[in-house]
Amino acid sequence: MNRSTGLARLLHALRAPAASRSNAVPAGAWWLWALGLATAASRTTNPLLLGLLVGVAGYVVAARRTDAPWARSYGAFVKLGLFVVGVRLVFSVLLGSSVPGTRLLFTLPEVPLPDWAQGVRVGGQVTAEQLVFALYDGAKLATLLICVGAANSLANPARLLKSLPGALYEAGVAVVVAMTFAPNMVADVLRLRTARRLRGRPTGGVAAVLQIGLPVLEGALERSVALAASMDARGYGRTAQVPPAVRHTTNALTLGGLLGVCAGTYGLLAAQGAVYGLPLLGAGLVAALAGLKLGGRRSVRTRYRPDRWGARAWLVAGSGVLVAAALIVAGSADPEALHPGVVPLSPPVLPLWPAAAVLAGLLPAAVAPVPPSASPVDPEEQP
Repeated sequence: MNRSTGLARLLHALRAPAASRSNAVPAGAWWLWALGLATAASRTTNPLLLGLLVGVAGYVVAARRTDAPWARSYGAFVKLGLFVVGVRLVFSVLLGSSVPGTRLLFTLPEVPLPDWAQGVRVGGQVTAEQLVFALYDGAKLATLLICVGAANSLANPARLLKSLPGALYEAGVAVVVAMTFAPNMVADVLRLRTARRLRGRPTGGVAAVLQIGLPVLEGALERSVALAASMDARGYGRTAQVPPAVRHTTNALTLGGLLGVCAGTYGLLAAQGAVYGLPLLGAGLVAALAGLKLGGRRSVRTRYRPDRWGARAWLVAGSGVLVAAALIVAGSADPEALHPGVVPLSPPVLPLWPAAAVLAGLLPAAVAPVPPSASPVDPEEQP
């Protein structure tokens, strides 16, 4: 009896509670989780692993997103990913590929080009190998976009702005526009499609997209700039007087650290850059965090009910980091499993332990607080 009671208490303690203002997962944790999945996607072209990453991201979004306007952006990013795959295949058919192939599918009329365009062709033979290679390459980029869409669906952009370090307050307008443009654009698309549907106008097709596109872009940009102006009017970005040496040190650490992060990330994404990419990324993160911490002293702005990083937030962020680290190690240990060849053409094989590591990305669906059925936008959450 005691054992069953203890097990029941343990299961009740591990059960995800209902989401509230006090226990909601910070937006930064969702972004770290999504960026971890995106990093893992950048390390492989195996369509089975990429499909598994998309499935993990989609399941977590379906289980933990709210009814807020920005939470509906995941479907738009999925459609964008499919469009990217289609464009990649079209370019491969029209412009050819350097991948040698023996399975000829069809031949297009080849356009003669001048001598200065040697190495480039338009039309010609289209092989199955080059189409499969283009499909793998397009699926990789599509998975990256879908992972970013998962972060946009799960992270409240207003709460993300509240969590920005003080060193970034001076660039407040650019930061606000960058972080709120995509959520505002998705909300405007839904609003305009609903208005057209109520008026009896078509919401699909090329003509409808052209009529909706410009108002959506204009409205999203105007709302983002208006939010940035209102934040500036309320004192967002005001800084205190600090010695010049501290200001120059902050700028050097922040800028140098961000450059190191970019260079290290590029090294991790490159095929032969894993050796220097990880140390450079680590050094850049340390320098950037030191600069952001030092720059926070210049801020005279207080935060109203700041987000707290509890155990569940660290588990959400850590699951994404774990997936990224596992795929980086797998890429060094068994690169052929993560990058299946297309010459000769053969079906891809699902590597077992990298696939099991990807499933660790499902942890937020179990530990993150369960959102309510309806989650209206709280005016107090506006920064």
